[in-house]
Formats: sequence, C-alpha cells, structure tokens
Amino acid sequence: MHGLKLPAMGVGCWAFGGGKYWGNQNQRDVEEVVRGALEAGCNYFDTAEAYNDGASESSLGAALKGLRQQALIGTKISPANTHPATLREHCEASLRRLQTNFIDLYMIHWPIHPHSIRHFTDDQSLIANPPGLAEACETLRRLQDEGKIRHLGVSNFGVARMQEIAPYCEIAVNELPYSLLTRAIEAEALPYCRRQGIGVIGYMTLLQGLLADIFATLRDVPSYQRRTRHFHHAGDPLCRHGEEGAEAETNDALAAIRTIAVHEGLTMPQLALKWALAGDGITCGLVGARNLKELQENVQAASLPLERRVVQDLNQATQPLLRKLGPSFDYYESTANDRTR
Repeated sequence: MHGLKLPAMGVGCWAFGGGKYWGNQNQRDVEEVVRGALEAGCNYFDTAEAYNDGASESSLGAALKGLRQQALIGTKISPANTHPATLREHCEASLRRLQTNFIDLYMIHWPIHPHSIRHFTDDQSLIANPPGLAEACETLRRLQDEGKIRHLGVSNFGVARMQEIAPYCEIAVNELPYSLLTRAIEAEALPYCRRQGIGVIGYMTLLQGLLADIFATLRDVPSYQRRTRHFHHAGDPLCRHGEEGAEAETNDALAAIRTIAVHEGLTMPQLALKWALAGDGITCGLVGARNLKELQENVQAASLPLERRVVQDLNQATQPLLRKLGPSFDYYESTANDRTR
C-alpha cells in the first residue's frame, strides 16, 4: 500500500458530530472512543467532509487534540469539489476542522462524473461540466508535495474508474462497501485491487445496523438505513433506486447468520465483524462505535479470527442474496445507474 500501514480494524466516524442521519452524538463519548481505539491499536479514523456537513471532521479533530501523532486520519472530498481551486480550498478546510497540518489518507469520495456529482450539488453547470480527472489529480499531487496529504486514495471506484485514474495518481487505497449482506466487490473490484497491490478499506461492515441485530424485523429499520437495494423502493421517499428490493433473500440471510452465530457462541455483530475482517484482500474493516462500550465489544470481536469452515458456511448462507443483488456495489442506486462505473 505504498508505505501506508493500516490496522485490521478502523473506526468509522460518520456519526461523530451528530446530524440528521445518525442523530445526536455526545462529544465526550467520541473522545472516549478515540482514546480507547488508540489504546487498542485501532489507530485509523475514517471521516469525510460530507459527513454531517463537516461536523464529523471537527469532532474527530477535537477528540484527537494532543493525540494526533498516534493516529492515522482518512478523509474524503466530494467529487463535486474537485476543480483545482475548489479542491485546494476544501482540503485546507478539512485540515482546519481536523486541527492538523496533514492528512494521512485523502480520498475522492465517488468517481468524478455527472451522475455521481449530482448527488452532491444542484449546480447544473457543474453537473454538465464536471472537473477534469487529470487536473484534479495534479492538484492532489501538489498538495502531497506540500506535505498536506501523505497518501492518495479513492472510494467507491469500480475497475474501469480505477484504470482511468491510474495514469494520473498513485492510489494507495480504495474504500468499498463490504459485509455479509454486501458482497458485490468480490466479483471484480476486490480481485483487481489485490492484483494491483492496492489496499481495500471495507465499510458498512454491519450494514448500518442490519447486522448488529438491533431490529426485530426489516420494517423496523429507519428510513435513512432503508435506502439500499435490499429494500423495496415503494413507500419510502428517501429511497431512489427504484428496484423491487431483496427483502426475502435478506431475511433468509439474516436468519441463517443468526443461527450460525448461536451455534458458534457469538452475537450476530461479532460474527459479521469477524467475517468481514477475514475477507481476502481486505486491509482494514471499518466499524462505527457510539460509545466506549460499543468500541470494546468490536475490539473483542476482532481479536480472534473465524475458522475457515465458519467463513464457508456464512458464504453459502449469503450466496442467494449476493446473486439477487448482482455485481453492482452502488447499493443506493439501481444497477443501471451505478455511480461506481
């Protein structure tokens, strides 16, 4: 990974700072999570300028005050903000919020093209005339040369988009969705990254709570977490993929996972986390924690690997859902409108 060494488990910081997606987040809890993660050796913290409109970065920066040298920080810039002057301005704004003079891993959040950009802006001229990839990468390299960025990465880039950016930037990491219920990257993106020596950070390890076993039924899942192609599009204004969903297959997978967890003497989130970290080619798996107790449970779950037979049982149990959802790993859009391509 070009000199970047990440822990097997990192901390997803989307909830930090609070916001409409995850609700309020106590800053004291954030500080305890950050300190506890560092003590446990989970020193990678993953955020983005888009998370809670910058509040996630600000919260993380405050929590790392006096601890910055012990941590690795990854943050992301929205594709709409990658025109050279805008990119520099936004990178420097992230640095200020994070209270640091360098970012360890700076990622382009989604590929730079009109369909992707329209999810971050209503500016029709920007959507019609997206930033140029070569110019964006040149600006990123200059920020690297200035010491403001140490490593460059991408997030949600499919193989074609990875090949497109390769002549312009040395990419250390691709951050991709990976969980027992979101395995599509196994088809192409994950093998490609392995072949190219590109690290993979897996996110949505517990699929925003579905694998945390906190919802009695799929109907109990909140609207913001019901936007993926696992759910039928009808009846939820936040859902935009327009597909029929895969609720039967998701329910069957969850039931099978729960049965295997009971047999192995584990909770469902423990089992799901262990499985994700065991993925061939996964460098670092991200898990969110709202408080120290949740973090400690995650660390404990990650401490002992799964036996190979259990991994195989889980793969078999979730194969029907994998087939139903197909090879597209943009779970928020229809297969035809996949932003990762």
